[in-house]
Amino acid sequence: MTSDNPHPPDNPRPWDEGTPVPLYVITGGEGSSAKTFDLVTLIATRSAPEPSMQPEQAAILSMCEYPLSVAEVSAYLSLPFSVVTVLLSQLVDDERVEAIAPVPVAAFPDRGLLEAVIHGLRRL
Repeated sequence: MTSDNPHPPDNPRPWDEGTPVPLYVITGGEGSSAKTFDLVTLIATRSAPEPSMQPEQAAILSMCEYPLSVAEVSAYLSLPFSVVTVLLSQLVDDERVEAIAPVPVAAFPDRGLLEAVIHGLRRL
């Protein structure tokens, strides 16, 4: 009886450099302290990256010299939105980036106001 596994359980596989990094390693294991970011929240850099920083956070600081949305940062880094929000929360807490909230959609005007405007325009 032969096994298809070339590495039996008592002899684990050697480290593979191509293995993806678990996302909790990138975020430092944090997840609950993340601030709430909208997909269209703009992120602007306030300081330059330092050599001792995490590569993902340094990349965020480099790419956000001109404001980018959280969705764009997530796409450029090829990381899930939830991971990017944790990284951004850490940067906001350290005052390295500024989060600019999206402009809220204006509320619809009152129907009575619209009717008054229409009536006024018709009288012209």
